[in-house]
Amino acid sequence: MINSSIPAHNSNSLLCSLYHFLESPNTPPPPPLPLFFYTYKQNPSHFQQSQINFKFYSTFPLNFFPIHSHSNLLITKMRGSNSTINSNILSPTKLKLTIFCFLFFCLVFLTVRSSFSSSSDNSTNQTLISYVKSQKCPLSCTKIPPSLSDAIIHYATSNITPQQTAKEISVTDRVLRRKSPSNFLVFGLGYDSPMWASLNHGGRTVFLEENEGWIRQIKEKFPTLESYLATYDTKVRHSETLMTSAKEAKECSSVVDPRESRCNLALKGLPKEIYEVEWDLIMVDAPTGYHDEAPGRMSAIYTAGLMGRNREEGETDVFVHDVDRVVEDKFSMEFLCQGYMVEQEGRLRHFTIPSHKARLGRPFCPPPKPTSDLIN
Repeated sequence: MINSSIPAHNSNSLLCSLYHFLESPNTPPPPPLPLFFYTYKQNPSHFQQSQINFKFYSTFPLNFFPIHSHSNLLITKMRGSNSTINSNILSPTKLKLTIFCFLFFCLVFLTVRSSFSSSSDNSTNQTLISYVKSQKCPLSCTKIPPSLSDAIIHYATSNITPQQTAKEISVTDRVLRRKSPSNFLVFGLGYDSPMWASLNHGGRTVFLEENEGWIRQIKEKFPTLESYLATYDTKVRHSETLMTSAKEAKECSSVVDPRESRCNLALKGLPKEIYEVEWDLIMVDAPTGYHDEAPGRMSAIYTAGLMGRNREEGETDVFVHDVDRVVEDKFSMEFLCQGYMVEQEGRLRHFTIPSHKARLGRPFCPPPKPTSDLIN
């Protein structure tokens, strides 16, 4: 059997030889000798000889094909007294033309193959694009969501600024950058609400508001915001009594679902959607708490801490604004715990409340930290 393959390590030499052969101005006519192909076995003395008058190979001079000592293909010429001369000898011009046609055919083949591969790649890309489109890609794939565009327009055309300072906002923003998209619960609804929803882009941001008329007004301007009515039965003037009774009641240090808690500070009348979500962040910036008849934030602060402890695993970042006021200061330190406090920036405190279900036996509050490490 004839081994018609050319070893890979000889392919470059073959091309170089072909180039030199075509470029040589004095290429002699090939010898009119038949070519013999030998299949090399393990023993060099054992050859199987096949005399083939192969016209294509007979057109090349014998020194054209590089012969490697380890090659399976050996090409030799044999002159003998019984050898016959092939009368069909090509002239140098015809020989070059023949080789040129051969190279042209190879070039066309490679070009067609490359075009087919490129066409295949384009077809694959088109198929992928069609698939993505068929998956009903959300608006975020092609343009900014309505909540973000509403926020941009609002803050670009309004003189009303958020109640928190830029440094205070940056505390929550750093956590959102790390955790978003996340579940973000905000006690309070106002002109800063579009900002919080936008910073939590892709997540769920829910607002709890005490004033039903204010909810309608904000929804008219920002219809994409998710907000619910929250009712409170406390008063700021009762805050000291509530603090004393909660510190003495064991029920207020028990970690349970707020709806099942027997602590008088737990909010039990919120919409059921609020209790069915594990909140990654909770912002307490409501209800109203700047006068004695206002509901105050005692219950909101306690419930935020209880939700964080009652989650199955992980932790909840809780932020309390207006800690320059007595209620926000004392209740956050007592029920969110100074030992869970991460930092304070201006009037904003940041606490990280871990799950108490994931590790049983946690104390309601850990040991306190040095105050100097917490205030910026």
